[in-house]
Order: sequence, then C-alpha cells, then structure tokens
Amino acid sequence: MQTTHPQEDFLLEVKNVTMKFTKYDVRVDALKELVVRAFRSDMKREKFVCLDDVSFQIKRGEAVAVCGRNGVGKSTLLKIVSGILKPTSGSVVCNGKITPLLKLGAGFDGNATGIENIYLNAAIMGYTKKEIDAALPKILDFAELGDFIYAPIKTYSSGMLARLGFSIAVNMDSEIMLIDEILAVGDMAFQKKCYAKLDELRAKGLTFLIVSHSSSVQKLVSRAIWIEQGKVLADGPAAEVLGRYTEAMMNSPKKS
Repeated sequence: MQTTHPQEDFLLEVKNVTMKFTKYDVRVDALKELVVRAFRSDMKREKFVCLDDVSFQIKRGEAVAVCGRNGVGKSTLLKIVSGILKPTSGSVVCNGKITPLLKLGAGFDGNATGIENIYLNAAIMGYTKKEIDAALPKILDFAELGDFIYAPIKTYSSGMLARLGFSIAVNMDSEIMLIDEILAVGDMAFQKKCYAKLDELRAKGLTFLIVSHSSSVQKLVSRAIWIEQGKVLADGPAAEVLGRYTEAMMNSPKKS
C-alpha cells in the first residue's frame, strides 16, 4: 500500500514490508499432465518469503544504495516502492514524485518510435503532456540518438535503449529516483555521462535509491542498506556497509 503524508519530514518510509510469493513444486513429464494436475489442484505449493519485515526511512536529498546478493529481494523492493507491486503486508509512504528506472525498456512500445516512447514512458510515470513538451529538448540532447529517435525502438541496440530510458528519467522533474542496475548497461562514455548527470542532480537535492553492484556507486551515495535473506542486515554509512558486504562476498564459498 502506498500513501502520502506531506506533513512528515522524510521523503520516503518503508514500514514493516513483507513480500511473499507462491512457489509451486512442478515435476511433470508433459504439458497434459501439468494441466490435469492444475485442474485437480494436485500441485504442491508453498510461500516463499522474498522480503521479511523490511523498514527504513530516507530523508530528502539522501542518496542510498541497496546491496545484497542476487535473489535477496532488492529489485522487488524497488518495485514495491514505485507502486508496481503491492506488498503482502506493510506500507510505503512517499512524499514526492517518483521516477523509476527499474528495467531497460520497461514501459516502451517496440513498434513506436523513440520520440513516441518518450511521451508514452513519461506519461506512465505520471507526467502531463505539457511537462513532457518542456523536457523534450533536454531528453533529446542527452540521449544523442540523432535521427534514430524517429525510428521504431525495436530496431535499437541495448545501448540505445539505455540512452533513451535514462535520458527520460533524469530530465523529468522528480523528487526521488529509483535506479536498478541500469548504469551497468551502455558504453563507458555513456556511463561516465550518466554518473556526471546523477552528481549534478544530487547537488540539486534529488533523492536516490539505487540497486547496484558497481564499485563506482559508492561515489554517489552516502548510505547503504544491506539485505540478506529478505531482511535488513545492515544500514549505515556507505563506505562501511559496502565494505562489509564486499568482504563477505569475497569470503563467501563459491558454488561448484
């Protein structure tokens, strides 16, 4: 559940959020058997706890990284914060406009042109046509796609999609940005440009919640939240928490 309380002094509060998914034990040899068993409700299922009573607050202007090994619920957490997913229990309180940058090409129509997708993607995020019109020159300038902006995005490379998605996100007027590994995509020159833009936005007071395993993210954030097995294991200064996480991962036994 996502609500708004403008009188509070924090921008974002995640309170006792738990997320459970149903996991099915499906061991069948043919599609026919699967259909029959589903019809008879003859499939074992159990609840998988992805996030377990997660709570934290983020003040306006903070830049926070979420770290943790794959599968611990980091991306699910960002989807809950953005309102894409509803938690099994708990709540999210946000006192500002959110710009989610969660998945490359999310919200894009492959048959529409780049410029059409700018309007589509920004509209999905809640912006009006007037707001998009005002931001359009900056989006086009940052993306540097040239005449490709008038081509269907199904013809775009992953790097071009990254340019378009990131350009929309950083040039719309938001108060908190959610970033999920998107900076790992694209060439080095584009990544450098992205980090420079994020530095500029942070200096202007934009709030960030970032999921990233890149060491360079430490330059962007002042605080880190380490999630392990669905729970918050540590929450504190970025250098300390990310250092502990990196050390734990280096000492973790490798699977054969």
